[in-house]
Amino acid sequence: MNSHRFQLVLALLAAIAAGCTTTGTGVGSTASGGSSTTFSWKSSDGVSGTMTATISGGSTYSGQYFQITKDTTVDSIGPLWNPGWGGPGGWGGRGDWGGWGYWDADPSPDFITHYTGHVVANLGAPNGKHMRCQFQLVHPSDGMNGGGMGQCQLPDGTTIDANFPAA
Repeated sequence: MNSHRFQLVLALLAAIAAGCTTTGTGVGSTASGGSSTTFSWKSSDGVSGTMTATISGGSTYSGQYFQITKDTTVDSIGPLWNPGWGGPGGWGGRGDWGGWGYWDADPSPDFITHYTGHVVANLGAPNGKHMRCQFQLVHPSDGMNGGGMGQCQLPDGTTIDANFPAA
């Protein structure tokens, strides 16, 4: 009888742990309606996870995303400054994104203050190129599950408007 209860408790704990992972999808396209893009994301903690963007024509970019909250630290979002943003091998540093002056930021508390309520990502392709993204969440307390919208920038400067419906 104890063995049966133990197995039941283990099964219940496994179900609860699996229930903590959330997933979702989004869609995007360029302003002209071209380059349709499908996004998928997965999170086990509600404020960070992995994201993949598949662009019509076959290009795929994958990597980490982070929801910026008042509790975010500069160290916890360090991967954003890996190659592809402003680091070595990046897109030439700050200010690359035209009128998007708020991308003109270094890893600092000012970045976190500005982006609270946003999701930011640095997604890489197998060929070493990167796409960077920022999304404003509709319901930040729900994370990506609450939906959001924003933009991603491809290495050639093309922007993709993205929409994530609420789950």
